[in-house]
Amino acid sequence: MLPVPLFRYHATCGGHHTHDAPALVFTNVELGYAGADTPVLSGVNLSIDRGRSIALLGENGAGKSTLLKSVAGLLPLRDGKISVLGHGVGQCHHQVAYLPQHRDIDWGFPMSVRRFVLTGSYIHLGWFKRPGKKERVAANAMLEKLQLASLADRRINELSGGQQQRLLVARTLLHGADLLLLDEPFNAIDTENRELIRTVLHALKAEGKTLVTATHDLEFGVGFFDARYCLGDGQLSKEAPA
Repeated sequence: MLPVPLFRYHATCGGHHTHDAPALVFTNVELGYAGADTPVLSGVNLSIDRGRSIALLGENGAGKSTLLKSVAGLLPLRDGKISVLGHGVGQCHHQVAYLPQHRDIDWGFPMSVRRFVLTGSYIHLGWFKRPGKKERVAANAMLEKLQLASLADRRINELSGGQQQRLLVARTLLHGADLLLLDEPFNAIDTENRELIRTVLHALKAEGKTLVTATHDLEFGVGFFDARYCLGDGQLSKEAPA
């Protein structure tokens, strides 16, 4: 099994982007998992403008990951509607990048660091086209940015936890998306790795990217998040002070 979420290739938006549409709009959304009677989240109504950095807060199991997966197209809606960059879920995969939690990756898969990062370009290539010089140059530049270039030929299972987290970020950024969905990007990593990821994400915010981050690390959010939303008891609360 590949250690990456499997999206279908070739977005169906036809390249027609509604640039003045919000990044995300949730309308009476209900989310849950097959076989479970009780929804994880219900009655979610929220609009997020482009270029904003949003924090999702809540205890484990509150629905933060569930919400991100629904936007990424990995979890079907039970009810309601989600608009992503002016389109339905899944219509603009090439403009949406999802960073899963560290534990959701099969780190034992026999793949090199460089190859892992290159999988971030697959969404733009399709099923049968291999990464070319352009993609390899971009991947090498991303490895440099995340200070992983010296480890490019190692297997992904030979990295430390902090290095693997940086690797996840590198692959996500190679996607080149306008909307980034980040699930606990600072979990269980040391201060040095946290600060490096923080620097990279601040640069993305300065570029006008939209970031939606599930996190427990409130210290990271000082001066970064434009708004915070709390999840609990199956509900998304009103905006909390940033």
